[in-house]
Amino acid sequence: MSVTLTPLYDVLALRKRIDELGAEISRAYAGSELTAIVVMNGGLFFAADLLRRIDVPLWVDSLAAGSYLHHASTGQLAMRSKLKLHLAGRHVLLIDDILDTGFTLAEIQKTILAEGAASCRTCVLIDKAIPPERKKAKADWFGFRAPAEYLVGYGMDSDEHYRNLPDICILREE
Repeated sequence: MSVTLTPLYDVLALRKRIDELGAEISRAYAGSELTAIVVMNGGLFFAADLLRRIDVPLWVDSLAAGSYLHHASTGQLAMRSKLKLHLAGRHVLLIDDILDTGFTLAEIQKTILAEGAASCRTCVLIDKAIPPERKKAKADWFGFRAPAEYLVGYGMDSDEHYRNLPDICILREE
């Protein structure tokens, strides 16, 4: 089986849009303190760049969680870690790499709100073009809308490969 990688968003487009997202989020939380929770491993690269562009007092935590195995959703959320910060009364920004069905994001958001967070908004780098009726969550902020293709690079992976690519690419196996 051969693999083809087709560039979709290059490093310059990523940088420009992440600058814009950082400014938008900073305006939304102006005068407030913010707690960012990064969904690992996919959200790592995006969050590292985004968080440096947010200009409000900021706390950061991470949560290892996911529902994908190989190239498909299992329909089950696997929580592989716990948060260190207590969330009661905090305004939380949940950051992830990609919104596909929204299952993972919706489940984590429920958990955050159940822990007493004052609010929980979401920011994803990619919002996949999937019919809205199939989505369980909606992102408050997103970087790009992308086709319903399998994407890798800039933190997104295929069985832990390709995360370190500087661009986002469509992966096709032939």
